[in-house]
Amino acid sequence: MRGASGSGQAARTPFVLLVVALLAGGLISLLLLNSALNQGSFQLARLKKETTALTDEEQALQRDVDAYSQPDALQRRAQELGMVPGGSPVFIGPDGQVSGSAVAAEAPVAAPSPSPSASASAPAALPSPAGPPAVVPPSGAAAPPANAPGADRSGPGGAPLPSPAPGR
Repeated sequence: MRGASGSGQAARTPFVLLVVALLAGGLISLLLLNSALNQGSFQLARLKKETTALTDEEQALQRDVDAYSQPDALQRRAQELGMVPGGSPVFIGPDGQVSGSAVAAEAPVAAPSPSPSASASAPAALPSPAGPPAVVPPSGAAAPPANAPGADRSGPGGAPLPSPAPGR
């Protein structure tokens, strides 16, 4: 009997070692999987913070663009650059025919500011129904339309002018 129990004991040892090795391998693989998931969650949190910061920056930049594209801000900036309202526009047809006459724009004459009592009784000036004034180059030459091929979209000193925003 002693010989039979010793051979049974010897047969169980590799099975026990196999089960222990499988359990250890499973635990190690679970540990590696858990650490990979944690690393992904840290990366996700970092990317969410970055997205929030970039969204805030985009909104701030959009507010700046909206502020700069308001008509009164555009008019003030144009006056700072020395631009003056233009007269009637000149159009060039597809056949090359020019309609209208090009006239050099003249700076408006600065009128003396009225006294406070005179401004209270005077009616307020209404904006022109024709829209914002066009800018004509000082040389008196007709400028091509802004969307024409080869149209120069640069302002004084070669600085590029902003393109008109649709719907604004």
